[in-house]
Amino acid sequence: MKGSKNINGLYNSIKELIENAKSNIVRKVNSIIVYTNFEIGKKIVENEQQGKERAGYAEKTLIQLSADLTAEYGSGYSRSNLEYMRKFYLFYKNRISQPPAGKSGKTKKSQPVAGRLSISLQLSWSHYVHLLRIGDENERNFYEIESIQNNWGKRELMRQFNSALYERIALSKDKKSVKQLGKRGQIIESQQMH
Repeated sequence: MKGSKNINGLYNSIKELIENAKSNIVRKVNSIIVYTNFEIGKKIVENEQQGKERAGYAEKTLIQLSADLTAEYGSGYSRSNLEYMRKFYLFYKNRISQPPAGKSGKTKKSQPVAGRLSISLQLSWSHYVHLLRIGDENERNFYEIESIQNNWGKRELMRQFNSALYERIALSKDKKSVKQLGKRGQIIESQQMH
């Protein structure tokens, strides 16, 4: 009997290690995908648009790029997803640190994409795709902050967005407070059930 307790304890501690490792791997993969998509968006903006916010080139460029990338790497590079990557870069580029004065913007090929960014993009790509559909910057920031602070999965983010959480809170607050929602999020307190 005592040996069985020891085996169960050992099993449970090993299981916890494995589960933590799996969770860390998923988070790391999600981060790499998000950072890579940011860099793809940057390349599209810089190479095809010469840094302008609006595309001056034909949509056929993205269609061809999508076809080439999909043929080489499989799904995930549709024209619409490339548009999201472009938009993602445009929305988040001002939150990224620039190289120090006198330094080249070029990076070593071996340096991970995440190592070049000053912000932590903590959500999955599917979260950001949903956030990119929100036109109001304060509202978008609110849902991003809430997703991070409350550990919302994509479904919960969509549920809260579809329930118009931001608008409901905005209607109940003064304008100054509403602007703060886009900067720091809403602290939602939960009451414990007895």
